[in-house]
Amino acid sequence: MARINLLPWRENLRKKQQRDFGVAAVFAILLTVAGCAGVFFYVEGMIDQQRQRNQFLQREIAVVEAKLKEIEDLEKTKAKLIARMNVIQELQTSRPEIVHLFDELVATIPEGVHLVKLSQSGAVLTLDGEAQSNARVSTYMRNIEASKWIGDAALQVITAQGKDGAGQNKFILNAKQVSMSEEAKK
Repeated sequence: MARINLLPWRENLRKKQQRDFGVAAVFAILLTVAGCAGVFFYVEGMIDQQRQRNQFLQREIAVVEAKLKEIEDLEKTKAKLIARMNVIQELQTSRPEIVHLFDELVATIPEGVHLVKLSQSGAVLTLDGEAQSNARVSTYMRNIEASKWIGDAALQVITAQGKDGAGQNKFILNAKQVSMSEEAKK
């Protein structure tokens, strides 16, 4: 009987299968590495794209913030200009008031009263003067209350100079200047 040795054929088949398995394993590993590299580069590309978007947004935000600062500066300048315009407008409207004030001061002073000193702080007038009697000071206060340019008379101090009451009485009187704009508001 002839002897057939099948061992080398099986051994060759086993070696071929091992080699095919090794090639398939290396191919699978390479395919896995390539897939991981592809995913990595895709994600890195997305991250870079998002960074570029963020940088663009940061630049645009800086531009908008600069414009907002400029607008705020313009608003401040506008407010200052409006305040100046209002002051000028008030000065223009109050210019004739001083003339009316002096006119009313002369018109309200009764006989026997004369002013020594006049001072004004804002709308408050302080009148220092001398009168022949307390009744004349009282008349002066009534005249001030009746005036349309001066009002709110309030006597601060009145002192008699003579021991027998025949001398001049010194007085300090506060009053308020009334402007036509206030009068129109009432």
